[in-house]
Amino acid sequence: MSSLRSFSAAASAVALATVLVVRADTPHNAPLPPTPAAGGSSAEILWDTYGVPHVFAADLEGLFYGFGWAQMQAHGDLVLTLYGQARGRAAEYWGPEQLESDRWVRLMGIPARAQAWYEAQTPEFRRALDAFVAGANAYARAHGDRLDPAATVALPVTGPDVLGHIQRVLHFQFVVGQDNVEALARPWRDAGSNAWAVSPQRSASGHALLVANPHLPWSDVFTWFEAQLVAPGIDATGAALVGQPLLGIAFNESLGWTHTVNTHDGADLYELTLADGGYVFDGAVRRFDESRELIKVRQPDGSVRDDTLHVKRSAHGPVVSEKAGKALALRVVGLDQPNLGQQYLDMLRATSLDAFEAVERRLQMPMFTTMYADRAGNILHLFGGRTPMRPSGDYRWTGIVPGSVSSTLWRETHPYDQLPRVVNPPSGWLQNANDPPWTTTFPMALDPAKYPDYMAPRAMSFRAQRSARMLDEDASVTFDELVAYKHSTRMELADRLLDDLLQAAEKSSSETARRAVATLVAWDRSADASSRGAVLFEAFVDALFRQSRPKSPFAAPWSETGPRTTPDGLADPATAALALDAAVTDLEKRGLAPDVPWGDVYRLRRDGLDLPGNGGPGSLGIFRVTGFDKAANGRSEATRGDSWVAAIEFSSPVRAQVLLGYGNWSQKGSPHRTDQLALYASKQLRTAWRTRADVERHLERRETLQYSPR
Repeated sequence: MSSLRSFSAAASAVALATVLVVRADTPHNAPLPPTPAAGGSSAEILWDTYGVPHVFAADLEGLFYGFGWAQMQAHGDLVLTLYGQARGRAAEYWGPEQLESDRWVRLMGIPARAQAWYEAQTPEFRRALDAFVAGANAYARAHGDRLDPAATVALPVTGPDVLGHIQRVLHFQFVVGQDNVEALARPWRDAGSNAWAVSPQRSASGHALLVANPHLPWSDVFTWFEAQLVAPGIDATGAALVGQPLLGIAFNESLGWTHTVNTHDGADLYELTLADGGYVFDGAVRRFDESRELIKVRQPDGSVRDDTLHVKRSAHGPVVSEKAGKALALRVVGLDQPNLGQQYLDMLRATSLDAFEAVERRLQMPMFTTMYADRAGNILHLFGGRTPMRPSGDYRWTGIVPGSVSSTLWRETHPYDQLPRVVNPPSGWLQNANDPPWTTTFPMALDPAKYPDYMAPRAMSFRAQRSARMLDEDASVTFDELVAYKHSTRMELADRLLDDLLQAAEKSSSETARRAVATLVAWDRSADASSRGAVLFEAFVDALFRQSRPKSPFAAPWSETGPRTTPDGLADPATAALALDAAVTDLEKRGLAPDVPWGDVYRLRRDGLDLPGNGGPGSLGIFRVTGFDKAANGRSEATRGDSWVAAIEFSSPVRAQVLLGYGNWSQKGSPHRTDQLALYASKQLRTAWRTRADVERHLERRETLQYSPR
């Protein structure tokens, strides 16, 4: 508890004063929002039976104070870990295994930039941000016994901590990827998420529909936290990535939006030629801007040693690698755009397409596709973010860029009106499954030839094709169908290959391949828990691609003239039959029958709960993505994929069903770590309770808070 005592003194020093009242027995008809104390703010948190906070406040500061309190309560250990990492001091707190993270954070200049960003906030958002961290710190003071003592060394948290965390996640996880130096030169990485917007002309109810369906790892910086935020001018339900002070995906009574990771290239590696202690630039030697960072590293015996990081910065950005007289420098978009928080706050307040787009035009978010729908019936797909305006040359922007001349150094990004954007297409529907913007609807509403080649590639994955197929084949989508489509586990790839495969297997000399035919004929071509044949088909696909390399296994490659029907067929049926034989043999070695149910192999596990899984990799053309990692006994367990899901109908009032499969809390011991996993297993969503009366009917407890900033 010594760290908590030190924290309490430090919190007073940074002038975050609070008066706290917590009540679990307030009558259900208590008025909201509560009356704030003189000179202060107040908030009431109604926690529903799924551990979702509904934060009601009389003003913005009270709202953010309550949201900070709620995040610390549900995810305190994770929040403190993430903020400690964003400071570049994680090794000092938690040991040498955090050293590489600290070196990366310091090399990227995140802590110093976070402080500069804090000073650049609008007065309104700085007050909100201060209230958010005050709420987090107040919870830690009041309930430090519920936090891991190892995590509390990061207390108190500050506004710059939050902004540093935002940079680390958005700019250096999503935009850059932070895999390794070679991976940084690879744009348009494969990532997950689905998004749909359906206009009234294609909706059975005559109301616009929206599906939010991000696919992310089920841990760490990618953890979602669902909440409802209510204050004057704001009444929004959605989800924030843990540690972030605003809902990143949300809807109100007028409109809603979601994001997918777009095929955005917002970072480049420049190759520099080293010379005379500097680097060659426009025919002269330019000196690096050099500094040394001292990183403290806690040792297992509790002692602390110093590690020194030598930082070199070029005109292009920080040097991330040096070898044989060359250096690689990293340039990243959006690092001069500090007002993301104010943008998202104003997005929550928007009530029309014009108002929403006026806010989006600020482009404070460095990347992501935005999918939008509203009560007026509008739908929108924006290929968002900051895309560099790259000069032309005899090199491509899909690899390392020569950095010895200023002509290759981009300095500006494309404005809003130059980004791919579709509003209210004749088709009545928009989709994105991480495919480029050109295939958001059909007939195609965008001509890729009118945009720079570096804006986005030209391709359409099997998952995106499955997505478009479901929308295009239903001229009148009901809400129940919307939910069912969202959970579809049918494999688009099976529809392209299975007929050819069955013929090849029947003609094969392999008895093993011929025996597998019966399983595949009976299979429903889906990855539901009960699907028999899905495990075999997945094993076949793995074997087929291995045996076909370096050639493509498809008879017809993907074509822009047939974007939703190619690739198709088997290029070499004999090789496919051998791959099926190998798949059966591999399964038998793992102790699995070819007709083993998908859910027997792929499991949903957390805190002792062990349920049959459904869904699978998007590479198989499955819309309902669940990613699994190998576990014991030939089984695998879910670690990523569908996370916070929302199906929304913009009726009056708005109708919405949502789910956060892995639960809305990460704090150990909470029942809300697992209470939605059974719904995930049964492919169900739950009602989003948005009225006070609905929340009261499903109330777990309530808290009343007072906030008095000094």
